[in-house]
Order: sequence, then C-alpha cells, then structure tokens
Amino acid sequence: MLDKKNIIQQEEKAVLVGLVHKDQTEVQVKEYLAELAFLASTAGAETVRWFYQKLPHPDSRTFVGKGKLEEIRDYVKSKGINLVIFDDELSGSQIQNIEKVLEVKTIDRSDLILDIFARRAKTAQAKTQVELAQYQYLLPRLKGMWKHLERLGGGIGTRGPGETEIETDRRIVKEKIALLRRRLQEIDKQSYIQRKDRGEFIRVALVGYTNVGKSTLMNVLSKSEVFAENKLFATLDTTTRKVVFESTPFLLSDTVGFIRKLPHHLVESFKSTLDEVREADILLHVVDVSHPQYEDQIGVVNSTLQDIKAFDKPIVTIFNKMDQYEKQTFDEWLEDDVKAEILRELKERWENQLQGNCVFVSATEKQNIDLLRTSILYKVREMYRIRYPYKSEFFY
Repeated sequence: MLDKKNIIQQEEKAVLVGLVHKDQTEVQVKEYLAELAFLASTAGAETVRWFYQKLPHPDSRTFVGKGKLEEIRDYVKSKGINLVIFDDELSGSQIQNIEKVLEVKTIDRSDLILDIFARRAKTAQAKTQVELAQYQYLLPRLKGMWKHLERLGGGIGTRGPGETEIETDRRIVKEKIALLRRRLQEIDKQSYIQRKDRGEFIRVALVGYTNVGKSTLMNVLSKSEVFAENKLFATLDTTTRKVVFESTPFLLSDTVGFIRKLPHHLVESFKSTLDEVREADILLHVVDVSHPQYEDQIGVVNSTLQDIKAFDKPIVTIFNKMDQYEKQTFDEWLEDDVKAEILRELKERWENQLQGNCVFVSATEKQNIDLLRTSILYKVREMYRIRYPYKSEFFY
C-alpha cells in the first residue's frame, strides 16, 4: 500500500486554505473549512489558522493568487507551520508549484480523507478499497508530484530503453490498479455470497453523514459493541447484527458515513460497501440535529443516496443528539412552555416535510428509543407482509 499513513504525523500544526468563487459563497467556504479542521484533527493535526481568498475561479498554477500564497508563506515561516491543507482538490502541478513557494508539505482535502481512511481500514476489504483509491488519486498526479521525473525531455541521456520513466511509472501504477480491482472483485464476490446467505430476513441499514451517531445507535438498538468515537469516519467497515423486536427478526447494518466533497475515487472504491445500502430493504437516515449545518448534511446524504440509486427505499429519518440540541438552543431563563413550543415547531416542521417518517432521539441518553423501536418494527413488519404474505411468523 502507498505510505499515506505518514501524510500527517501526530502534533503537526496546519493552516487551511479555501477559495470563494462563483460556485462557493463565503459562508459555505467557512463551513467547509470548519469541517476540514475536524478532518485534520481526526488525522492528528492541530489547525492554527484559516486562509481564504475571493477569486472568479481557482488559479491554474497555484490555486490561490500569488499575493495570497506569499501571505501564507510568510505566516507559515513565522509560526513554524509544517503542513498546509487546501479544501479543494489540487492537481500534481499545483501541489508542486505551491510547495516551491511555501517550502512545506501541501495536501488537499481528498488526500487528507484518504489518509484518515488508510488509518481506519481494518479488514482486507477496506484496506484494498483504500489502496485502490490512493493509486487512482495518484495516477493523474505522477508528473507533478514526483520530483525525479523533472529530468525527462529530449537530448542525450534522457531516452530510456523503449519508454520514458514517467511512462514506466504510469504503467506500474495502472497494473497495480488492475491487480487491486481484481482482488476487490474476489472480495466482493465473497461479500455478495455472505449477503445472500443471510436468508429471508428483512435488511435495515443505518446511513447518514459522518459522526452523527450511527454506531452509537447501532449499539443501542442491537445491544452490541460497535466501535463509536467522536471523530470523522470512525467506522469504515460495514457491521451487521441480527436484531429481534417483539419476536420479529431483521438484520441491522452500520455503514460508512458520507461527507461533502467525498473523493469520487473513494465512492468508486467503496461501492461494494455501499452495496449494503443499495441492497437494504429499509434505510434509517441518522441526522445530528445539534449540528449547525444539519440541513445541508441531510442534502449531502440524500444526494449520495440518489447517486447510488438507493433513494427510492422506505426511509425513517432519525434526528439524533436531541439532548445536545436542547443544550445549545435553550437558555436557563427560558420558560418551560417556550421550550416546549420550540420543540413542537421543530418536530411539526419535519413531520410534515417527511410525512411522519421521522423520530427525535438521543442515543447516548436513551431518549425516545422505545418510540424509535416501534417505528422500525412497523416498517419491518410492513416489509415482511409485502414480501412474504404467507409467512405470518415474520410479522406477528
């Protein structure tokens, strides 16, 4: 595997760079940079400062303008910063040009996410998926990223035995990608057989933005111990448990979280993991209602579900972390009836918008979990009735 695990070392200090342009407002860029800071923290880096600039479009050579890059360089040198992270994807030549000016390691959002995935991958499937995504990310950046390729060109001493050095490197990477795809196909076949072997059980999948509490809910609903942590992408591998509510069995799966600007290489590489979502009968869309941009996160998840053709399934939206929402929303002096009115308006709004297919809970505080179980049970039994109308043992 590519040595991406060394992209970020513990205690590295980083600055973040974003760009306001025709497709990204200043408010959006600030939100993206806040999320990028959380990603950096997850990878073990401390964010010291943000930089952003308004341009009609990214500079083709250095992404930001010359003056802004020099400003970043001066700050980086004065503060001893050893890492600069750009919020948008950079080309190999842009990384090379930026590092010439800044003289510190420079990565982009995709590279950072790949680094986190490489650290979190535990199973053979996840490790292969990450490695494939890394090589796919690297392939178009070979010429700009590898300094030893700069001596290519015409003249004596630069011609190789049949192909140039960069062509050799591209061929090696392409062969590695082909090998990893074949390996992943074999793993996918095994996973498909395992899914088929699960019998006639209705399958329910937890989906949602990363760090919304899916794994915690999985533990509460299935009474199992699934790794849960307040960091992005705590779960990469799909975990499936058999759950029984009131004598009705079903399979519950926890899946990888979605995120804005998720590298398309990762989406492609993780399509076997996303098959768990595609092949589910019911989706539980978990939302962190306490997050300032939770509505945007709902949009990202819905868009991703549409992209993978899984948006037409029955969906129950679970607004999680209601305890945190109340702490952030309610002041001590607020009257109880006013608090109740605020909560009523929130719930009515979403119940109307989602046609009643939503529940408001706190997984950590076990708030409203019985109501959630009832909602899930109703959907599961309804699905059994449709699929197996003559097997009453499934839904009574």
